[in-house]
Amino acid sequence: MSKFIPLSVPNLKGNEKKYVDDAITQEWVSTGGAYINRMEKMMAEYVHTPDAVACQSGTAALHLSLICCGVKAGDEVIVPTLTFVAAVNPVRYVNAEPVFMDCDDTLCMDMDKLERFCAEECEMRDGKLIDKVNGKHISAVIVVHVFGNIANMEKLMELKSRYGFKIIEDATEAVGSYIKSGVFIGKFAGTIGDMGALSFNGNKIITTGGGGMLISENTGLLEKARYLSTQAKDDAVYFKHNEVGYNYRMTNLQAAVGVAQLEQLEDFISIKHANYNTYVENGIPLYPFRADTRSNYWFYSYLTEKRDELITYLGANNVQSRPIWHLIHALPPFIHSRNYCIENAQYFWEHVVNIPCSTNLNKDDVIHVSNLIHEFEKRGEK
Repeated sequence: MSKFIPLSVPNLKGNEKKYVDDAITQEWVSTGGAYINRMEKMMAEYVHTPDAVACQSGTAALHLSLICCGVKAGDEVIVPTLTFVAAVNPVRYVNAEPVFMDCDDTLCMDMDKLERFCAEECEMRDGKLIDKVNGKHISAVIVVHVFGNIANMEKLMELKSRYGFKIIEDATEAVGSYIKSGVFIGKFAGTIGDMGALSFNGNKIITTGGGGMLISENTGLLEKARYLSTQAKDDAVYFKHNEVGYNYRMTNLQAAVGVAQLEQLEDFISIKHANYNTYVENGIPLYPFRADTRSNYWFYSYLTEKRDELITYLGANNVQSRPIWHLIHALPPFIHSRNYCIENAQYFWEHVVNIPCSTNLNKDDVIHVSNLIHEFEKRGEK
């Protein structure tokens, strides 16, 4: 049996142990310590924002974003159906309701359908976008930059100016992706809308084990998020709290790992890009990323008519793969939520297989996986 090739695992070959040992030696292991501040500063400098707020997870970052952007109970928030469920669950945390939108050929939200939905299914009342079906205020859009591809932010920002909703960028999969041309040239994923959420889960391009971060051009929103993430503490001595807060701050141990990971981010992106190209050079037609962006190439997508059979075949040969996420509008908690013209997402759900993409992969690993896919496809031709 050949060695096991995982789908996406951490690469911890930098200064992670050195920095964690340092944090332990200093006995700063909880939600205070120099590494948290250092990681926030490094990330803010990297994405060219005035500040950043480190959180326990990308999900926590999204939850805080919704609160800071003023989403209220009873509001509607437009979300993609083709994404991981963590992008949508926080809408329910604030007692709002998701409205599910289709994807376009980038796998990200279809902005043409979003425009049509706003124009035909909604109306403006007193400066607010109102869903004509139920009279609910559509106060925000959560746009997900799927697999490191950046959504059509030019069109989305146009719609924001027309309809007044807030934009929260779920850039949890797109740390390091940026736009190379157009109105937002040089802008990183997560820095264009009102707030951006990043994730450092174990399978992301950089990791803190868990962990996430909020980025924004709006320092007021970030200050509010930092305040809420630390239990809304107004007086640290007499324990005065004027609002309901959350225990959402990243720990110093996590941040110590994160600082080491951030030091390697550009190298990781180069490896991801190189491995993607090796697959393509070996005859595996991976789904493309937008040419007008520098993607981080986080996840690789292979389209096949035999999704489940390929996943089983690779698994039998010690290679981990997976289908794209189940469409969220079809999951039990959301089957009664509003959805609009879901078509493309259904196709990708039925045909995408994600194949190994870790930065630990070497060229021989990529060639081995490529050969297995070729063998599988040839078996199907017989």
